[in-house]
Amino acid sequence: MFYNGLVLNYLNKHITMKSLLKSGLALMATTLILSSCEKTEMEDPNATNTVTIEFDNRFGAQELKLGGTEIVNKSGEPYTVTTLNYFVSDLKLMNEMGEMVSFPDQYFLIKESDAATHKIELKDVPSGTYHHLSFTIGVDSLKSVSDVTERTGVLDVASYGDDNMYWSWNMGYIFFKMEGNSPVVNVMGGDEYQFHIGGFGGKDAVTPNNLKKVELHIDDMAKVSQSLSPQIHVLFDISKVMDGVNTIKLTETPMIHNPMVGIKISANYSGAFSVDHVHGETSH
Repeated sequence: MFYNGLVLNYLNKHITMKSLLKSGLALMATTLILSSCEKTEMEDPNATNTVTIEFDNRFGAQELKLGGTEIVNKSGEPYTVTTLNYFVSDLKLMNEMGEMVSFPDQYFLIKESDAATHKIELKDVPSGTYHHLSFTIGVDSLKSVSDVTERTGVLDVASYGDDNMYWSWNMGYIFFKMEGNSPVVNVMGGDEYQFHIGGFGGKDAVTPNNLKKVELHIDDMAKVSQSLSPQIHVLFDISKVMDGVNTIKLTETPMIHNPMVGIKISANYSGAFSVDHVHGETSH
């Protein structure tokens, strides 16, 4: 009987400990669920947050190194890139309901040489799930011909220094600039090529319109909420500047400064952008 009492006492203690452990785990799980529900309930459905767009310039899957990455186009011409700049404007996000959020009168200059320009912030984006991003490469005609006092920030024509992004003779911005070197180029004894693409339709005379709208689907979806501030990672594949819908040969057109000649280039780079992924970053 004494032995049986010891066994029963041990079993009672063991069962009690297991019960306490299970109860503790259940309590923790309940607390986490309630905490999660409480956080969800606390989210303001009318809140806004920031969406960051990161522009990553690459050659295919390779990181682009100015003056270092050697690229060979489909025509077998090797070249490097020493300068890569382009204007981004008229950004828009579309949510699952088909509602468009626009960011008018905002202009950004992406410069490969300046990492600080690779990320742009779109503020006060309404809560929602966004599946579509669009933007224009270039500066619209209205802003291009507006008074210089209205063109500030990246549109200040006096702010570029040696890396000029404005044609005074054409009264318009250089929407896209790509420069570099190639052994197949021989211009005035040098091996430099220059692609300067602009043209918004002209003010006093009709010129080609090289403003290009880019439409991108966001496969991962960009979720915006009071606590979520996503970052959309956009890739730009520079190999498509020469090898897109049009084939560009450096031996034939090493220097492009005329909007008419730039039409084929603008058609190429407008199809060189894609959304790679989305980071769902938590706001604190």
